[in-house]
Amino acid sequence: MKTLLQTLKGGLVVSCQAPADSPMHEPFVIAAMAEASVKQGAVGVRIDTPAHVRAVRQRLSAPIIGLWKQQIPGSEVYITPQFHHAAAIAEAGADIIAIDATLRERPGGETVESLIQQIHTQLGKLVMADVDTLEAAIAAASAGADLIGTTLYGYTAETRQFTPPGFALLTQIAKQLSTPILCEGGISSPAMARQAIDLGAHAVVVGTAITGIDLQVKAYQSALEIGLC
Repeated sequence: MKTLLQTLKGGLVVSCQAPADSPMHEPFVIAAMAEASVKQGAVGVRIDTPAHVRAVRQRLSAPIIGLWKQQIPGSEVYITPQFHHAAAIAEAGADIIAIDATLRERPGGETVESLIQQIHTQLGKLVMADVDTLEAAIAAASAGADLIGTTLYGYTAETRQFTPPGFALLTQIAKQLSTPILCEGGISSPAMARQAIDLGAHAVVVGTAITGIDLQVKAYQSALEIGLC
C-alpha cells in the first residue's frame, strides 16, 4: 500500500469520466482515454462505475481510483455512498476506493468511519476521502482514510460560495495533517497543477480540463455565441 501511495507522489491523476448521456460514456472510450493518459505520463486514473473500472483495468496496470456515483433519495451523498457500492468497485479492479467523506448525513445510517473500516478489512483497499472542509478532512483522517481529496470543495451547501480549486483548503489540510492530499477540482492548467504540488498536494487530479470534451466544447460554443450577439 505504501508503494502505491509512493507511485502517486508528485504526479498527475487523470479523471476519465463522461456524462451518462454523452457518446463518450462508453467503457471502451473511457478505457482509451485512461490508456492515453498513462502513456503520456499520468501516474494513475480516477474512474466512475464498475463497468468503466473493469474496462480500464483490462487495459492498464496503473493505479485506479474507483468510485460509483449514486443518487439516493433523501441524501446528498453520492460518491460511493454505501459499502456495497465500494465492494462493486473493488471487484471491478480499483486499487483505491473514493468515498464522500463530508460531514453530511449518510444513507442507511452508515458512518464514514465504519465505511472506511469495512473497505480496509473486507476489501483490502485504500480509501480516498473526498471532502469539502478542513473539519471533514480531520474527521476522515481520524477515521483512517489513506488519502484526502479536496474534491467536494465548492460542491456542498457549506462551500457553495467558493469556487474550486480549493487551494486555501489544501493549504489548511497540509498544515494540520500528515495524510497525503490529492488536490482535485478546478485545476484547469499545468501551472495550476504545479501550484497545487507546491502548496503541499501529494498528487493532482485533473478531469474536465483534459477529458471533459462535452463541457469543454459547450464552453467554447457558448463563448462564440455570445460574440455573435
